Amino acid sequence: MGVTCVCQVPVAEGKSVQQTVDILHKKLEQLGAVKQGSFCVDCETYHATGTVSGQPSKLLYVMHNSETPLSCLALFEGGPCLVADANFDVLMVKLKSHFQNAKGHKVECRGSRYRYCDFLIKVGTVTMSSSARGISVEVEYCPCVVPGDCWNLMKEFMQSFLGPSVPELPSVFAAKPEGLFAPAESVDTMTQYLELFNKLRKLQIPGSNVR
Repeated sequence: MGVTCVCQVPVAEGKSVQQTVDILHKKLEQLGAVKQGSFCVDCETYHATGTVSGQPSKLLYVMHNSETPLSCLALFEGGPCLVADANFDVLMVKLKSHFQNAKGHKVECRGSRYRYCDFLIKVGTVTMSSSARGISVEVEYCPCVVPGDCWNLMKEFMQSFLGPSVPELPSVFAAKPEGLFAPAESVDTMTQYLELFNKLRKLQIPGSNVR
């Protein structure tokens, strides 16, 4: 796992979500990127059914990533997080008296993986209840695990196909105690997806119906 940035890409003016995704695919292929299969990231939301020591209840997010099929990630709202076995979903069913699944709140991101030199790029459509909420782009620079050592290079690469939509340094890196010099982790990637999902839950955009 190298340094990874996850960002939202706006839908092109006058285009649908799928047409914008197709445009991004074409730009990557023109750069020389090679398609290497597909990917999926999903997120289930659970509500705590009670409070502990008078504290307000928190949401629990259980996330899966096709890149790590044998594990999943459980993140409490505001922390902490837990990397667990893929069977954690079965445990959540048994804990239904403590955590209630928020029906209709599952968010899923599916799309294509591309490889370009040392970069791994994933362009996905984020859906909720069969409705497309937006477009995600994940860019991983595989040889490096220190964000501060490669962010300028990543930014320059992303500009080649995202143009003005290039994001700033993800807050998950800037917030680390050691600043830009802390190694990147898989949890950092999923945290960025969670931030994007929570943002897109509240949006409804034109051309959003998934066929």
